[in-house]
Amino acid sequence: MGKLALFSTLRILGNTMVVRMRHTHAHTANRRSHHALKGARFITCPKCNAKHLMHRVCGNCGNYRGREVVDVIKKTIKKAAKAEARKDDGNPEDTVPEAKAAKAEKKEAKPAKTATAKK
Repeated sequence: MGKLALFSTLRILGNTMVVRMRHTHAHTANRRSHHALKGARFITCPKCNAKHLMHRVCGNCGNYRGREVVDVIKKTIKKAAKAEARKDDGNPEDTVPEAKAAKAEKKEAKPAKTATAKK
């Protein structure tokens, strides 16, 4: 087998070399020193004095950098209407926990399908 054929075979197989030098614990720890999670930085909203993340819209009043970006009242009204519609959907089984448990028991009680042999 020629040298070129051997080289192309190794390239196809990928990197098959063995690592000769191990990284010491100190080297690994130095590399990982930047992997630590940083704590969340909260600031106080100047309008409502609620805490929120920096560079984010205030969840309490919807203001960001002195102007209203999210209409929080409209959003809460819409969310309440959606929850009311879901409750009045006419499907009382989803709201009752006992009915959910009964559905789960029915699923478990179903027999497993058996494989049929083809002719």
